[in-house]
Amino acid sequence: MLPRFHYVLLLLLLLPLVSRAQKPNTPQQSAASPDTVKQVRLENVDVAPAAIDTKGWLLLDKDIQTELEGAVYNLYNFKYDKAERQFRSLRRRYPNHPMPYFLLGLSTWWKIMPSNITNKQYDKQFFAYMDTTITKGEAMYKADDKNYEACFFLAAGYGFDGRLHAERHDWRKATVSAKRALDYLDKSKEANGLSPEFLFGQALFNYYAVWIPDNYPLLKPVLLFFPKGNKQLGLQQLRNVADNGFYVGPEARVFLMRILLNEEDKPEQAMPLARYLATTYPDNGYFQRIYANICFRQGELRECERVSRDILDKLNRGLPGYEANSGRYATFFMGYLMQNRYKDNAKAKEYYQRSIVFAEQNGETNYGFYVFSNLELARIADKAKDPQTARRYYAVVLDKSDKKSEQYQEAKAYLKKKQK
Repeated sequence: MLPRFHYVLLLLLLLPLVSRAQKPNTPQQSAASPDTVKQVRLENVDVAPAAIDTKGWLLLDKDIQTELEGAVYNLYNFKYDKAERQFRSLRRRYPNHPMPYFLLGLSTWWKIMPSNITNKQYDKQFFAYMDTTITKGEAMYKADDKNYEACFFLAAGYGFDGRLHAERHDWRKATVSAKRALDYLDKSKEANGLSPEFLFGQALFNYYAVWIPDNYPLLKPVLLFFPKGNKQLGLQQLRNVADNGFYVGPEARVFLMRILLNEEDKPEQAMPLARYLATTYPDNGYFQRIYANICFRQGELRECERVSRDILDKLNRGLPGYEANSGRYATFFMGYLMQNRYKDNAKAKEYYQRSIVFAEQNGETNYGFYVFSNLELARIADKAKDPQTARRYYAVVLDKSDKKSEQYQEAKAYLKKKQK
């Protein structure tokens, strides 16, 4: 499943410390133009540590890492309140450092993520945290232009800010933030050899600088303004960050999982990462639904059923991060299992109908589970000799499907036949 056109373009512009839920969307044109992008040079090798004064750098402080280990775990396990208490404690002790504001912003970001970034409830809070991250980082950088930790947080702050502005289709702000993020990413490369935290942005840049023109040839003129990438090196660097990064390690695993699953179409290689994320952070609805999806694709139906039932249980209990988007995944998988594994069409219908409702709640009605739930309900109705209901569901499939797809052709043939 390919990301949106504007998203893959901005991936090249931003320091993308974020992930995105899967969905097959139609490419869109970005408003970013070549003359707004400054050419930068990012070497395709890790930069060895030089004589850099790292005194006071919280990113490299092992005591801070030990202190925040539980907070980082709680963030990705959707225990937001627990994580944010520790981040606020850090802020009280380091009120002029960008790290606590960035971590609070990252926690807010993961409140937005489960909805496929459609939930706007936390936008103002998120932008406020990123604005403060940038303000504190700029003050540090102004005091010392060799403070690469400041560059890291400025790249991350501007990158996240641009990402959400892009999701909200505010292209002017997204492009400005993207350019600034890329500038600071270039500056921070001098510290790549000090910590895998610094290497993450370059790893993604290396991968997508090759992947994007290969998959979107129309972007090649824009990419003349960017350095050459190296996909294999990017993947190698990303694995390094995933294995060794403390603050961005989970983000690196998420991106590596998604690249292997979507861009590389290697679900068997994405599976260990998905299983690790879903089992390490068992209350993260985003990780659970991606894991269930890979299990479904790989034919591990028993595990898919277990995870899907767990998702629906947590959704019914109102756990944070479990909402309509997770529901539409889990109910579709359960519908399929009831229909094909347990031969219980009555229960299958209930799950498919619930998946449709979840998709409508989340605005996901133009593809994917919404279309296939209607398709399976049409087939069940046809098998039950209920042509009126079958026609109703097939009409939805015809309306929402790509005209070149098999489901479109099936729906068209059925409706044409029943009109005779």
